[in-house]
Amino acid sequence: MGRWRPPARPASKYITPAGYRAMNEELQHLWKVKRPAVTQSVQEAAAQGDRSENAEYIYGKKMLREIDSRIRFLSRRLDDMVVVDQLPDDQSRVFFGAWVTVEDEQGEPLVMRLVGPDETDARQHWISVDSPMARAMLGKRVGDEVVVQTPAGERCYDLIDIRYQAQGSQT
Repeated sequence: MGRWRPPARPASKYITPAGYRAMNEELQHLWKVKRPAVTQSVQEAAAQGDRSENAEYIYGKKMLREIDSRIRFLSRRLDDMVVVDQLPDDQSRVFFGAWVTVEDEQGEPLVMRLVGPDETDARQHWISVDSPMARAMLGKRVGDEVVVQTPAGERCYDLIDIRYQAQGSQT
């Protein structure tokens, strides 16, 4: 058995305005604050002499590579993003950015928000629009049944509420 894996499905390019701002702030912080500080510490470590055994120099260079890699990723990702800053015309259906309440088979409610893959957060119950749960909910209306394939088997939920927040709202 080989190590080959089929290529991953490309992540959605949708993002909320707040998610875009957060990623852009991270990029600016890395570029204007963190990278210059690490570059300065690498220069100071290099001035001490022998670089081959200088732990500060080696660690600093490694940190610079990691920062540069993250900067490249964020720059490319932000260039391709589509900021969804308007509410959908039909707010009775589930689309990107919706807060959705579903009820499981035991009657327990579960509230989640559909967001872009770069801004998922389990603590806030934000799930990726690319996730199996979100894909099963897209286009559904209140009262519809949502069937999700999980590793443990098929799970059924009843869609009981859909709501959207205005652009400036965070919750």
